[in-house]
Amino acid sequence: MHSSTNNLLNIKNELNNINSKINIIAVSKNFNIEKIMPLIEFGHMHYGENKVQEAVDKWTALKQKDKRLKLHMIGKLQTNKVKFAIPLFDYIHSLDNLKLAEKIFLEQKKINKSLKIFIQVNIGKEDQKSGLDIKNVEEFYRICLKSFNLNIVGLMCIPPITGNMRDYFNKMLELKNLVGLKELSMGMSNDYLEAANCGASFLRIGSKIFGERN
Repeated sequence: MHSSTNNLLNIKNELNNINSKINIIAVSKNFNIEKIMPLIEFGHMHYGENKVQEAVDKWTALKQKDKRLKLHMIGKLQTNKVKFAIPLFDYIHSLDNLKLAEKIFLEQKKINKSLKIFIQVNIGKEDQKSGLDIKNVEEFYRICLKSFNLNIVGLMCIPPITGNMRDYFNKMLELKNLVGLKELSMGMSNDYLEAANCGASFLRIGSKIFGERN
């Protein structure tokens, strides 16, 4: 068995004790297809990329070949890249402003496609990170529904690297319930178990599956 497949199975075994229905996004950014193929052949379907052009180059042919594959845009999405992202991706995890929301709406309308979208929350109020302030999330969600009819499925966060992760994750769970959404995208290689215990439904795990990037 390939090392990445073995790593994925180990993570799934850990999560089975918490919630076996959690979706694991294998974050494949900066990894080539040769590194990813063992997981695809094993039957894993959810993958995450953070650069549109890299994703287009790597995934266009693969997704045409296997319609079951689900691709997640987990990085910051620039408005000028939306027209390339919409045909390829199935999920966007980083919606954080109305200009982007409108652009997604317009591009989806062109090809009659509806992606599943997460609103990114700046849960640690960090200046260097994208995402909405907690106090603005509920109004932003309502505008996205009313003005753009977006399929908002949940909230996403990248918490600070310091502090108590569970505090940030529990805040996200409270906010998700307040807004009335179903999904939570949170937890990465270093904190996925804490996130799972706090209600995450999508985990974004890269190095713990594929190994360290170059």
